Amino acid sequence: MAHLTTNPADKERFLCIYPAYINSKKTLAEGRRIPAEKAVENPSCAEIRDVLTAAGLNVLVENKMYPREWNRDVQFRGRVRIQLKLEDGSLCQEKFGSRKDVMFYVAEMIPKLKSRTQKSGGAEAGSQQGEGGKKGKKKKK
Repeated sequence: MAHLTTNPADKERFLCIYPAYINSKKTLAEGRRIPAEKAVENPSCAEIRDVLTAAGLNVLVENKMYPREWNRDVQFRGRVRIQLKLEDGSLCQEKFGSRKDVMFYVAEMIPKLKSRTQKSGGAEAGSQQGEGGKKGKKKKK
């Protein structure tokens, strides 16, 4: 089959979210897609994944670069694919009707992640989440 599938449950049809879409540090020209006051400072793919997995969505992470991201650093890599609709075209979850819904939800939930709230890295934070918070820091150089 040469043409792209129309089946919404197929991975090709999942919607893409790049961290730049919800990054408050970016301008609209640099790829932010939601209002800056609702966006998050330097979100990482891991954080987006954690939030959406917790919301019960089918999530994939791909090692792709956002084309408008000039920084080739590994912490800015990655994009998240989310399944919004089931095979019959109905929504997986009522509250996520569009990509905007997903972006607003993620931007709202990331600041509540343990890795963000406990900067000291409390004992509770799992290994995955603990690492998620550190990715956003820019002092890697």
